[in-house]
Amino acid sequence: MTSSSSTPGLARFNALEEHAAAAALHEACASSAWGSKLLAQRPYATAEALFAASDAAMAELTAGDLAEAMAGHPPIGRPKPGDPTSAREQSGMAGATDALKSEMLELNLAYQERFGHVFLICATGRTGEQMRDAVRERIGNTPEREREIVRTELGRINRIRLSRLLEEGTA
Repeated sequence: MTSSSSTPGLARFNALEEHAAAAALHEACASSAWGSKLLAQRPYATAEALFAASDAAMAELTAGDLAEAMAGHPPIGRPKPGDPTSAREQSGMAGATDALKSEMLELNLAYQERFGHVFLICATGRTGEQMRDAVRERIGNTPEREREIVRTELGRINRIRLSRLLEEGTA
C-alpha cells in the first residue's frame, strides 16, 4: 500500500488528537513503546512510511516490550469474547474439529509452560491445521530463537492491523 497523506484513513489518523491516536495504536499493538515511537513520528506522508516506522519500532522492542505486546493477544483457538478483531484473525480455528481444538489447547499450554507466554502467530489466512503445525514446530525452538519469531509475527500482525485502521478510518 503506497497511499499518500491525502488518503482519507491516513489523513484521519494523522489528524487525531494524541490520546485518540495512542488509543488506536494500542488497539493494533499493546506495546506502549511501539505506540510511543509511532506517535512521535506523526504525521506520516504515506502508509508505507507508517509501516516502515512500525517495523523499525518493532525491531527495537526489548524482551519486556515484547511481553507487553504479547499480553494483548489471546491464545489461538480462544479469541477474546466480544472482540471482532480477535475473532476475525483467528477465523481459521472457527470451523476446527473438537479434536483439533482440544489439541491446540494442549499445545498452547505446553508452549506457554516452555516459553512463559502465549503462542503467537499471524493467524490471518491460516487454517487451524497450519496453526497447529506451527506450534508443533516452534515448541522445540530455543527461547532466543522463539523471541525473534514472535517479533516477526507481531510485525506482520501490526501491519495488517494498521492497514485495517487506515482502510476503516479511526472513528
